[in-house]
Amino acid sequence: MTTRCSPLDASHRALGAKLVPFGGWDMPLAYPSGTLAEHRACRERAVAFDVSHLGTVRVTGPAAYERLQETLTNDLGKVGPGRAQYTHLLDPDDASVLDDIIVWWVDETTWDVMPNASNTSRVVGALQASGVDARDVTSSRAVIAIQGPAARDLLAPIAPAAAAVPRFAVLRFDWEGVPCVAAGTGYTGEPGVEVAVPAEAAPRFWQVVLDAGIPPAGLGARDTLRLEAALPLHGHELGPGITPLQARLGWVVAWDKPTFQGREALAAERDRGPARLLAGLVSEGRQPARDGYAVVADGVTLGHITSGNFSPMLGKGIAMAFLPPAVTAGTPVTIDVRGRPLAAEVVSLPFLPKRS
Repeated sequence: MTTRCSPLDASHRALGAKLVPFGGWDMPLAYPSGTLAEHRACRERAVAFDVSHLGTVRVTGPAAYERLQETLTNDLGKVGPGRAQYTHLLDPDDASVLDDIIVWWVDETTWDVMPNASNTSRVVGALQASGVDARDVTSSRAVIAIQGPAARDLLAPIAPAAAAVPRFAVLRFDWEGVPCVAAGTGYTGEPGVEVAVPAEAAPRFWQVVLDAGIPPAGLGARDTLRLEAALPLHGHELGPGITPLQARLGWVVAWDKPTFQGREALAAERDRGPARLLAGLVSEGRQPARDGYAVVADGVTLGHITSGNFSPMLGKGIAMAFLPPAVTAGTPVTIDVRGRPLAAEVVSLPFLPKRS
């Protein structure tokens, strides 16, 4: 399979970014400043991420609203045009999360469905099978996420309409005569916006953002930021065998809808109760636990780490794992680090309060 490149690829290389394969794309992992500095800059001020690897599936047509309602778990009736919504696409047989998605409801008859990079074709297929006009327009634009407590203030002189878009709102605006779309969304736990810019104008927009004093940050910092905020990553906290209920994301399920894909299987799990739930872990010292490490108590393996890393803001190792529901916050556990025990404690999520 051919590796795809962002419209900002040349800019990243000129900035000295370390590029790595991710979801079929070459994307910046970090810039010369390093992941820790990029992480702290986002928590303390603002950074800009290139997230063009995320998919954009444009859904249009008179039947689109009904088909989206019948396919995805959340209820678009709770929002409306000019709003965004987090939702799930479930496996019809076992209610596993095939993908977690942000839907940008751009106008009365246009929805931009934003899947994870590697799941775009799967989402296109599911939506087309429902009978709607669903087109992959990912290559036509770049998506730039400006995130951090000062993100809106720093963006305002460049794109005032985008800077003012409320949380989980969606807005069309023009920048230097170019039609763009902004949404008050992000993946860091910090305030900010995500801006979709036509591919040909994206390098210019990116450079203007950097010139405004907003430094770039790579996927390494994006991952440690989302982990501190306990935001799930598909393939880790969501994916095959993992349902929204197990991931403590039942709030994205609109049970009052008569149907959505996977509803019957998910309702059966709701009625019997999930056998495991996502939990947080904080280890003693700075050593992080890594994906796949066993979580043990009294000689019994309770589960395995799904995501783990060093928390720059807490100065400790943090992790998430699926554990039995009876294992509650405050429970001491041991993480098996390649045969060496690492003491940890189960904690409530998120690790840091979200400010977005």
